[in-house]
Amino acid sequence: MLRPPPQLTVSAWADRHRVLSSRASSEPGPWRTSRTPYLREIMDALSAVHPARRVVFMKGAQVGASEGGNCWLGYILHHVPAPVLAVQPTVELAKRFSRQRIDPLLEETPALKERVAPARARDSGNTLLSKEFPGGILVLTGANSAVGLRSMTARFLFLDEIDAYPGDVEGEGDPIALAEARARTFGWRRKAFLVSTPTISGRSRIEREYAASDQRRYFVPCPHCSEMQWLKFERLRWDKGDPRSVRYHCEACDAGIEEHHKTAMLAGGAWRATAVAEDPHTVGFHISALYSPVGWLSWEQIARDWEAAQGKAEDLKTFKNTVLGETWQEQGEAPDWERLVERREDFLLGVVPDGALVLTAGVDVQDDRLECDIWGWAEGVSSWLVDHVVIQGSPREREPWDALATLLARDWPRSTGSIRIAKACVDTGGRDTAAVYGHLRRLRDPRIAPTKGVDGWNRAQPVQGPTPVDAMVDGRKLRRGLKLWTVSVSTWKADLYRRLWLGRGEAHEFPPGWVHLPRAIEVAWVKQLVAEQLQTVKDRRGFARQEWAKLRERNEALDCAVLARAALWLLGADRYGEQFWARLREDVSNAAAVVAEPASEQIAAAPMPPLAAAPAAAPRASSWLAPRHGWLR
Repeated sequence: MLRPPPQLTVSAWADRHRVLSSRASSEPGPWRTSRTPYLREIMDALSAVHPARRVVFMKGAQVGASEGGNCWLGYILHHVPAPVLAVQPTVELAKRFSRQRIDPLLEETPALKERVAPARARDSGNTLLSKEFPGGILVLTGANSAVGLRSMTARFLFLDEIDAYPGDVEGEGDPIALAEARARTFGWRRKAFLVSTPTISGRSRIEREYAASDQRRYFVPCPHCSEMQWLKFERLRWDKGDPRSVRYHCEACDAGIEEHHKTAMLAGGAWRATAVAEDPHTVGFHISALYSPVGWLSWEQIARDWEAAQGKAEDLKTFKNTVLGETWQEQGEAPDWERLVERREDFLLGVVPDGALVLTAGVDVQDDRLECDIWGWAEGVSSWLVDHVVIQGSPREREPWDALATLLARDWPRSTGSIRIAKACVDTGGRDTAAVYGHLRRLRDPRIAPTKGVDGWNRAQPVQGPTPVDAMVDGRKLRRGLKLWTVSVSTWKADLYRRLWLGRGEAHEFPPGWVHLPRAIEVAWVKQLVAEQLQTVKDRRGFARQEWAKLRERNEALDCAVLARAALWLLGADRYGEQFWARLREDVSNAAAVVAEPASEQIAAAPMPPLAAAPAAAPRASSWLAPRHGWLR
């Protein structure tokens, strides 16, 4: 009765008490730390008896990080009761985490089942986002909720997938700083676990936190020469086109290591610090999916994923983030405008190329004009500049906006009929925002999306909204009269530059994502398209961040391209993927059939008219992207 409870470590507690559920694990049953030996030191650093106050874990996928964090939560609930705050990127993800991870943890582990009352019990304190237990409480929230981050004082913080957190939560600052402020009153007894798959170099939170730690790597012995080394992707080799021949080659003896050797290598591994931490109470760990235990993610599958990602920047980025657990370096350097001028192609400005399936427009508002670029799009986000239109006139006046309405009502010719602009994003920033709001409200065209650009990278979506704003129309103030969308311009600029840097090599076909420019477009416009460059600067706290800086004064073409890409996102191209493009191909085929039928009857009497004259004679097919039909409204 008087004996104090044993001072268990997290790994010892998990081996003694944790039971994995079939709802949350591919290997249900008693927890075995020996299955993932590299997690032992990470979990033990989270123990109450360990001096570390901040534990940073930068990792790839399929290494068991989430379950290691859940073992820590179970250890707290059972062995070290205290208030705990678990933060997911959004409140919705926190609810999902509660249902899929926390509930099975409590239900399947006998030592925890008796600590938390059933959710259906009266006044149980067991809700979706709050779990009360003797001596403490577990609260789950999202990094997008400022109220959730400052609603309680917590001794322990579990900050999961921090690279997906917003940059500024509801104007109150960085969500990590807000969460850690909740634990200050616990002094040296507090502990925070920061874990995430990394994202973009220079913007990744987990990269920044890991760089400030002692940067530990997991060294494993070679089965042939016993040399200790940490696994690097460059040492994974296979015959091109034959991932089954994959072997890992030792740095010391260069002998090929088979996949089945991995179990013994992991068991004989050890963490070693590779740097001196800025804060002695911060420890950092990094591991890639190369360490994934046998039966999870194999080296053969990693080789297949690498080969499949070649030539596709987005897939390479995903591979580097999720498999290697490393940040992706954006191609923020501006492409040479001379190279873009030289690769211009022979298609007519003002005519939709056959490859384009849908049109979007980006409208940049200047003090004395509206700059409008119309872009055509196809699968893989391949794009064509269809036309560049400048509408003269002050945005405060009515005339330029009436001209924009006329432009949006125009049919754009193509060889199989004609199509209209499906979506247009209009930038409302600048000195005449109120006037722009009023004119866009007056037009009431559902294809027009009023937008406001922001520089933030860490946003849940590259386009967010809509947010209702007030609009003045003919002297009358309409409360919440306009719906405003927020566009992450930094994200779309990086996307455009990544596509502009694509090369063809010796291939005859254009790669997916290629940006096609007509020969008629002026050199000055091309210079505007690459008028900015991504630069790394340090903020007031000394942390590195990336921002776009102007290389030239005029950048309207770049802004319009960003807005046109955001319009494509609003149409659903990124959400619906192949389904979106398949419906567009079907629509174009239907339009071609309508055009071909009357033409076949008249071909004997007269030759076909020139391409530019085709729209006047061709009947217009109904389209699923028409502004008066379907989901687009």
